[in-house]
Amino acid sequence: MTFPNARPLTEEDVQLVELATRTIDAQTDTTTVDQDGIHTVGAAVRTDDGRLHAGVNLSHFTGGPCAELVALGSARAAGGRVVTTIVAVGNHGRGVLAPCGRDRQVLADYHPGCRVIVPGEAGTTGEHLRSVPIGDLLPGAYRASFAVEADAPQA
Repeated sequence: MTFPNARPLTEEDVQLVELATRTIDAQTDTTTVDQDGIHTVGAAVRTDDGRLHAGVNLSHFTGGPCAELVALGSARAAGGRVVTTIVAVGNHGRGVLAPCGRDRQVLADYHPGCRVIVPGEAGTTGEHLRSVPIGDLLPGAYRASFAVEADAPQA
């Protein structure tokens, strides 16, 4: 899929991908990609103060949280209020994953100015990756009046 405002990754973006990769590589609980596991995706976010925060998913039949939501919570718990960039990476070398619909809606609601690192048309790693504004991933998103934090920059 082509996104109108996609751009190549910066060095800071690459560092974020590396953190998400290291996080899931250290925390995955499966030995092969075809196994079900509790922790199969890692995510990392950068906040507007430049700090990086990571998280892993928690798979559960009740709909456990995605890695992106855990990373957002980790950032907030550490005092980060405005997320500027986010990425998710699959275990066992699956590379960068695009966020699910729920994560896209959460990002659009609470961090409308953030960018998301996504796979490019030709692959999930390296030079194929792109950084896109969350609005490109969820055009025409539902907007609740309560959703946007007062200190979040608008896209």
